[in-house]
Amino acid sequence: MSEKLKLSMLQLDLAWQDAAVNRVAIEKHLEGISGRDLIVLPEMFSTGFDMKPAGLAETMDGDTVAWLKELAKKQNSVVCGSMMMLVGSDHVNRFLWVTPQGTVSHYDKRHLFKFAGEDEHYTAGTEKVIFQLGQWRIAPFICFDLRFPVWSRNLDCQYDLALYVANWPKVRSLQWKSLIPARAIENQSFVVAVNRVGVDGNDIAYSGDSMVVDPLGETLLHAMNKEVVLNIELDLNELKDVRNRFPFLQEADGFTIS
Repeated sequence: MSEKLKLSMLQLDLAWQDAAVNRVAIEKHLEGISGRDLIVLPEMFSTGFDMKPAGLAETMDGDTVAWLKELAKKQNSVVCGSMMMLVGSDHVNRFLWVTPQGTVSHYDKRHLFKFAGEDEHYTAGTEKVIFQLGQWRIAPFICFDLRFPVWSRNLDCQYDLALYVANWPKVRSLQWKSLIPARAIENQSFVVAVNRVGVDGNDIAYSGDSMVVDPLGETLLHAMNKEVVLNIELDLNELKDVRNRFPFLQEADGFTIS
């Protein structure tokens, strides 16, 4: 793969607690879409942001992971997004990274949203992850992670793109639209942030506002409040140029995370 990265971002109105319906809808949205390196789905794309995972959470051997493998193969693209997952006796909000070759990697959400009781029903992840896609290094994060700059900190230029998938409510859209460029500027990276639209089963409204921001904080793409597939091509050379001209990360403070 070249230094260009071709992305498709699916800003969706998710069917509540219905993985089968959501899988069909995603396939329809991808009709006619080809030649993409990466396809990004929202947080909990199979169910919506639900705090009752019992009976709904799947395993890594379940139907939706199998479907993701087939989708990635069909599209010849990496497909990613998060879903509720049963791991042993625990439930996690798991970001899945599925390659056309059928390899499945993951990141478990670190910062659980206590305001909605996510910490009462899910177990927090502890490990940061970097995925490699061609020459690109991509760091996955999930929704509430966006509010925590230390967790996202790009020490030693470990990643080139921070990828946030979310169910971020409309009532706090100002914070979403403010924090995304902040993460891009302070980490000198591209930021891709994919949110949902519609109203969920808890009567919470979502305004979309999916965004792509460059390392200088400029908005390259900003979606309005509707279902849409967003396509964009990013250039790694632009990122390298910014870091060469403004080597601010070399002066970043070191720290440890407990």
